Formats: sequence, structure tokens, C-alpha cells
Amino acid sequence: MECPKCHHLQDNAYIECVRCGLIFAKYRPPSVDGEESDPPGTDREGPSQGEGGLLSRLLFFVEARTDPFFFAGRLLLFAGIVIWSWKFFRAPLESNYAGTTFMHLINLPFHEAGHIFFRPLGALITSLGGTLGQLLMPFLCLSVFLIKYRNTFGAAVALWWLGENFLDMAPYINDARDLTLPLLGGNTGRNAPYGFHDWQFILNETGLIRHDQFIAGISHRLGIVLMLTAIGWGGYILCKQYRNLPTRRGTDDG
Repeated sequence: MECPKCHHLQDNAYIECVRCGLIFAKYRPPSVDGEESDPPGTDREGPSQGEGGLLSRLLFFVEARTDPFFFAGRLLLFAGIVIWSWKFFRAPLESNYAGTTFMHLINLPFHEAGHIFFRPLGALITSLGGTLGQLLMPFLCLSVFLIKYRNTFGAAVALWWLGENFLDMAPYINDARDLTLPLLGGNTGRNAPYGFHDWQFILNETGLIRHDQFIAGISHRLGIVLMLTAIGWGGYILCKQYRNLPTRRGTDDG
């Protein structure tokens, strides 16, 4: 997009010019016949393309001016996520690596809260509620970052957390028949009453107990896909923010 005031070329996602500060939505130059023309970036080609543009602006929005201090923090966080993800990906499902990290301690309270929240819906949903609780929290964070705060990098980190939760729950599903995984309180499924092991109860009650390893594998692979997607999304956002650093703008303008 070219700014109609200073003619500076920039990304179409911007709502104001990074050079002169013109707000594009408020600029309506007169047309030849004296009527006001549409602001730059207005889509007149139909609703489908307009919706696509809205989705792109929602997912890839970055602020017009990037704070160097915040950018440095995001860069360090991103590097940590990339390195840690490689450890997650290399660990086999059976190792329960996700269950040995401090992220498991973060996920656990939301898991237990899910049991309480879904208790009015019956025994089966109460057991499933633990898993739903630990998945709902990162999803809610993703939605708030994306829609309320327009923090696309924060949303990408929340998506990574959502994927990590799928890795966290995969060994639990995989243990539905073996019942050897340590549970809350130090018990295992073998010496705990029936129903204490969530996924033993869920898969028994639904007749899917023979498919525990298959379902666990799906959860594990889905978690990896979500984490890789989050890394790609976050990396792209950082590249766009890098171009909006004050020093970069000065170099580009010069």
C-alpha cells in the first residue's frame, strides 16, 4: 500500500502510515465528480475477499511502531520456545517428557478445575472435564490475545501452549490399559478405585479402551502440529515487528 499523503510504501495491514501517521480510514480524497472516494484498502470486489482480508488483519496484525524493549523480550521468549519444542518433539510419547516439565504443574490446576466445572454434567463428562479444562484455558488466552488485545504474538504463544497440552495428555491416554503412570497423590491406576484414572474410565465407558494407544498417538501428533504452527506464526509476526522498529524505519526512510 502507498500512503496517499507522503507516498510511503508499506504493508496493507497497517491502519496508519508508519512515516507520517495518517490514519487511512479517515482519509477520503475527493473524486473527479466531487464525491468522496473510498479510503485506501477498501475492498469492493465482494464479501468473500473482504472476509479474507479481515481474517488476515486479525491473524497478522502488528503495531505500527514496535517497542524495542518489548521486541527483545518476545525474541528471547520465541528462541526459548523453539529450543524447548525440539526437546518435546524428540521425546517419545511413552517417556512422558511433558509430564516431567514445569508446564505440567501449570496445566494441572486447570485439569482439576475442569473436573469440578463439568461435574453437573454426569460422571463421564466429569472425567473428560479434566482434559477439557486444560485445553480450554490456553484456547481462551488465545482468543483474548487475538480479539481483545490484538496481540498476535501473544496469541501464537497461547497456541503453542494449547499444543503442549495435547502432548501432556497423550501419555495419560496411552496409560488407559497399562495403568502404571503415577497419578495425583502418588497412586497409579492399578491401585486406585475405578474411575480415578480419567482415561481408563472414559475409554471403558465409551467402548474405546482397545484404541487407547491410537487415540494417544493422535493427541501427540496434533500437539506437534499445533506447536509447529505456533512457531511459524510467531516467527512471521516477529519479522513484521522487526521491520517496524524505530531504527529500521529510519534506515528504510533514508
